[in-house]
Amino acid sequence: MKDGFIRVGSATPEVKVADVEFNVNEIIRLSQEADEKKCSLLVFPELSITGYTCGDLFLNNQLIEAAMTGLYDIVEASCDLNLVIVVGLPYRFEGKLYNVAAVVSQGEVLGIVPKRFIPNYSEFYELRYFTPFEGEDETEEGVPFGNLIFRNETYEDFTFGVEICEDLWVADPPSVSLAMSGATVICNLSASDEVIGKRDYRRKLVSMQSGRLVSGYIYADCGFGESTQDLVFAGHRMICENGSVLSESAGFGKSGVIYADLDLQRLAHDRLRNSFETSEEPLSIVYFDTEPETELVLERKVPQLPFVPDNLNDLSSRCEDIITMQAAGLAKRLAHINGKCAVVGLSGGLDSTLALIVTVHAFDMLGLKRDGIIAVTMPGFGTTSRTRNNSVSLAEAYGVTLKTVDIKASVRQHFEDIGHDENTHDVTYENSQARERTQILMDIANKNGGIVIGTGDLSELALGWATYNGDHMSMYGVNSSIPKTLIRHLVTYESGKAEGELAQVLKDVVDTPVSPELLPPDGNGEISQKTEDLVGPYELHDFFLYYFLRWGFKPSKIFRLANIAFEGKFDSSVIYKWEETFIKRFFNQQFKRSCLPDGPKVGTVTLSPRGDWRMPSDAVAVLWLDDLKSVL
Repeated sequence: MKDGFIRVGSATPEVKVADVEFNVNEIIRLSQEADEKKCSLLVFPELSITGYTCGDLFLNNQLIEAAMTGLYDIVEASCDLNLVIVVGLPYRFEGKLYNVAAVVSQGEVLGIVPKRFIPNYSEFYELRYFTPFEGEDETEEGVPFGNLIFRNETYEDFTFGVEICEDLWVADPPSVSLAMSGATVICNLSASDEVIGKRDYRRKLVSMQSGRLVSGYIYADCGFGESTQDLVFAGHRMICENGSVLSESAGFGKSGVIYADLDLQRLAHDRLRNSFETSEEPLSIVYFDTEPETELVLERKVPQLPFVPDNLNDLSSRCEDIITMQAAGLAKRLAHINGKCAVVGLSGGLDSTLALIVTVHAFDMLGLKRDGIIAVTMPGFGTTSRTRNNSVSLAEAYGVTLKTVDIKASVRQHFEDIGHDENTHDVTYENSQARERTQILMDIANKNGGIVIGTGDLSELALGWATYNGDHMSMYGVNSSIPKTLIRHLVTYESGKAEGELAQVLKDVVDTPVSPELLPPDGNGEISQKTEDLVGPYELHDFFLYYFLRWGFKPSKIFRLANIAFEGKFDSSVIYKWEETFIKRFFNQQFKRSCLPDGPKVGTVTLSPRGDWRMPSDAVAVLWLDDLKSVL
């Protein structure tokens, strides 16, 4: 198993009711297919060896004995397969008949898990045949029987538990204790018939259970071939991970197997990060030694923009929520200080535009007049007419107070005071402008009894792409937990709600190259200093940031995922170069994050020293850089 990934499968075989030989052959065939696809864990439906709809035939010894013979055939076939198979059958134990899941691997029955909650309502009358399991774990002929946990001997994160159909639908499902005892994956063998609306409810139930347990969840439902005397089964298969549906079968689709690549490291990290509750009385553990595929070619979808929803409807809803949360945070701060004035340095770029949008929304929430917002444009040596004109247009369109302060003369005086040659375009040349602008904003705020609204975003904080005590500082940083790739979508969303000139200006801001505009324009008057040419593409850096901070992944794993996500857009050498840059800058620039101004957390990833991220400013990056080098 490499990087915590294992391929799992949910199977719905074609069945013939009470035809054990046919059913077993189908189970073996699909298991062999799954083995060829490098699957490590394959789950079949409830009572899949016999079929679920056998009725009173379950009370016939012929069927019960045939089911055991079928299980032995599956066990024998598993000798040559490198996966764990979970199948359902009726099983007699100590004079009682149980509905069980048999866990099989490499010629051995690892354990047998009985169904605990037996439905006996509406169309279900399983108590006519089966006994609910309420006893203690036992062993019969060397095979564990009861509430069991199955753990890989080499990879502890590969630990799974089993519950059967109705077990999931009760108030206290067995999967809760299974997860608390260490199971990162839950297998559910099910026979859930179809009625109107049940598929959607079932999907929500399974996905939410995987979320509340921070687990993978493999749901296998019976389908074609089951008796339709009174019921219809659709073979609904799902594989979920921590609240997300990774793979799902079509409604009334063909029999077969769906697959997904679960990230067990990701699950284990999230449990550790969130202090996942563990059981004081863990369940019995059964060990197995199959070797998950180490060179798995991932079929898992890896989005290029992990901070941005793929679905347009979800994106619009997310954008509205984020802007509202930012505005609510600022509104509370203004209300607390009885503030009627806010000062925003407006450059015509994405970050300051979003800060202005949020400030306008906050003033509207509080019923304050927008002229209390002072938008300050501060043209310097690198300011272009495009960004200057957009700043003026934005201020006028939103009805805020516009103030222009040209900083060139004051910066030249500063150069003279410190003995710096204006023709030397070094870090002093750039940072002097940034600090002059911050001084102007702070003093205007003091003069008008207001506060300075910070414009810096999460991506810049991660890279340290800010001038210390320059644009790094404010009284309230509304963008502090918003990554650059998301800001572009937030401004685009606002442009879609706007009309006339405001909509056009916002769209042009989105199309403007990201730049601090601290170096003179080129010969055509266009922006010459493009941030992404200097520090790398923000879509890569936001990708690195998300998996490094949110999931704690090693650089080598992030590199692997990035090559999947950006295949055809960036080659491996480019990804490596900028990931190395990200690691170095992230560690070297921590001192800037140790003294950040207040700002609202709106996403799962933030860098506030008072919230999600506490890191010493003198930590070294050697371990992470060495791990990244390992991919070479």
